Amino acid sequence: MKLLVSPKDVEEAKAVIRGNADIIDVKNPKEGSLGANFPWIIKSIRELVEKEKGNGMKMSAAIGDFNYKPGTASLAALGAAAAGAEYIKVGLFKIKTKEEAIDLLSGVVKAVKDFDPAKKVVSAFYADYKRINSISPFEIAAIGKEVDIDVAMVDTGIKDGKTTLEFLNEEELKRFVSESRALGLETALAGSLKFEDVTTIKRIKPDIIGVRGMVCGGNREDSVRAELVSDLKRMVAE
Repeated sequence: MKLLVSPKDVEEAKAVIRGNADIIDVKNPKEGSLGANFPWIIKSIRELVEKEKGNGMKMSAAIGDFNYKPGTASLAALGAAAAGAEYIKVGLFKIKTKEEAIDLLSGVVKAVKDFDPAKKVVSAFYADYKRINSISPFEIAAIGKEVDIDVAMVDTGIKDGKTTLEFLNEEELKRFVSESRALGLETALAGSLKFEDVTTIKRIKPDIIGVRGMVCGGNREDSVRAELVSDLKRMVAE
């Protein structure tokens, strides 16, 4: 299982690198669960990763929690890809139907893959989809058959301390992972996870665990701490 950590700036990115995460995921927490950061921040962190880690650490960037705006999402995805992200994450925050999801994701995939076929598109669903009135993660089977995404993710849309595991139980998350893998997709779980959740997450067996608040000492508004990244990396690797 790979560890993805989400810094908001270059200084936090240095802590992620010192902590030896597998994927550095640039986001802007002020703009939501998958808040988009500025292209120049993504580019600066890309340069830092290349300087410090060569090709060993992968880089991701969130482009936002989207409603049904396929053109806007596609343009944002191209910007993130051009700035240096290898994984481009788009949140289906206010997407209500599988038809809307397919339309939006098809545009994102085309924008990214036309730019560089090696880059990967991450479709983020929300464990708390009922309270934000969003599409269910269990539409992944229908969506994944129609659009060539690379990674299926579950996160939480509202960051109020409630975790993904409070909205979807272990068996439901295992189902999401299984249905995604049946489509040939990588899987990722995130959503205000805590250190005590790691044992359960390891039983679910996603390919990637995504965190921010956990390695900020419990408050995602604080700064990423390298020692907590290192602690989590050891736990994930055990």
